[in-house]
Amino acid sequence: MAKFYDVSMPIHTAMPVYKNREENRPHLEVIRDFSQGAFETRLNLYMHSGTHMDAPYHFVPGGKKIDAVALEEVIRPCRVVGLSRVSGEITPRDLEAKGVQAGEFILLKTSNSFQEGFVPDFVFLGADGARYLVEQGVKGVGIDALSIERDQPGHDTHHLLLGAGVIIIEGLRLAEVPEGSYMLLAAPLVVVGAEAAPVRVVLVDGRLES
Repeated sequence: MAKFYDVSMPIHTAMPVYKNREENRPHLEVIRDFSQGAFETRLNLYMHSGTHMDAPYHFVPGGKKIDAVALEEVIRPCRVVGLSRVSGEITPRDLEAKGVQAGEFILLKTSNSFQEGFVPDFVFLGADGARYLVEQGVKGVGIDALSIERDQPGHDTHHLLLGAGVIIIEGLRLAEVPEGSYMLLAAPLVVVGAEAAPVRVVLVDGRLES
């Protein structure tokens, strides 16, 4: 029987947000209550809050937007790579030891998954590591941090990955997921014209039964 891992962050006002910026916090507004016959809400959500996907247009003028991401790009096999001993920057040397192959969608599991709230010195993918993954021909990269990079001048990691058409998923929670291969279910909201969108990411271990 298949095992399911929901590796997404719940969305709420007190959730961790990048650099604890108040403008990044989601807000759920009640616009109608039961005294009016039904309960209805409006969500004000920054596209890069919580678990979300970056499309190339986030950093590449004229790049593919989130509504152009095909389902086969985000519903597909993936591999969780354990890097819990890495501190600071993930380098090519860290990745070489994991045997990254062309065509893979790699999810980077680091010590970030075991920390609560926003931690300023989170583990990130350095520019050299990003360049290595592009050279290996990966199709996507996910990480258990709210950003795949940390205050890099010029945002080289984003530019390298998105410029090569590599999809980025940020804000994963991988603490309970063993290193290994899974089926990735990560369809983003189809927000026309947007550079990113929230996504509920589920990893499936094993065959689905009818």
